Amino acid sequence: MSAPAVALVLGASGGLARAIIAELMADAGIETVVAVSRNPLPEQLTEAQANRRVQWITSDYNETDMAAVVEQLQPYSGRISRVCICHGILHSSGQEGTLWPEKRLEDINADALHQVFQANAVVPVLWLKLLHRVLKGPQRCVVAALSARVGSIGDNHLGGWYAYRSSKAALNMLMRTVAIEYSRRIKNVKLISFHPGTTDTALSKPFQAAVPSDKLFTPQFVAERLCQIMDHAELDGELSYLDWDNKSIPW
Repeated sequence: MSAPAVALVLGASGGLARAIIAELMADAGIETVVAVSRNPLPEQLTEAQANRRVQWITSDYNETDMAAVVEQLQPYSGRISRVCICHGILHSSGQEGTLWPEKRLEDINADALHQVFQANAVVPVLWLKLLHRVLKGPQRCVVAALSARVGSIGDNHLGGWYAYRSSKAALNMLMRTVAIEYSRRIKNVKLISFHPGTTDTALSKPFQAAVPSDKLFTPQFVAERLCQIMDHAELDGELSYLDWDNKSIPW
């Protein structure tokens, strides 16, 4: 009899990530959800952790700390069936200054570019670098990273949002390159770049006024769609770039 499957959610404290955790916990085929975040365990998951349904790991996102997280995952080696990489930044306001999507060339800032690329592209590919040893095995495993339609080069007709667009395009290229290597070394893994649509979370909050009500999705709706897509994904050795409706997006 095979061991129960495990799911992994990285960047676990955002609104969509928490909805994904709830959706994975409802899957009878998944015994434990391991969640990794800079932030401490949310109060609503305390009971789930007590019942060993959720293992919450607090970590920074430098490579040393990420490698230490992967060491903690060694007992689950070969049992991980789902990985959701939920890192991402579009705007922020804090001690390091205000970060906002650029509207014109004059708004481009080197520090902001580095910050956005680090969160949206560098951290996800570091996870894929570090995780491959614990993902390899007989267990079918699907890895989905939160991308965005604005990361599509072919679909860019509006311009603007230089850092966010280009960081998501970089994420897609990094994941496509990883998929090629994984197809040779870890044949049990499928990679997906996932566009969730405009989801009612803190990331999209400043931009929701222009979104039609039927195009603003709840985190629960998106989490359900993502898990359905992961459930039915084919192990084809390719990266799929898909939206919430399971439709392909042009590169």
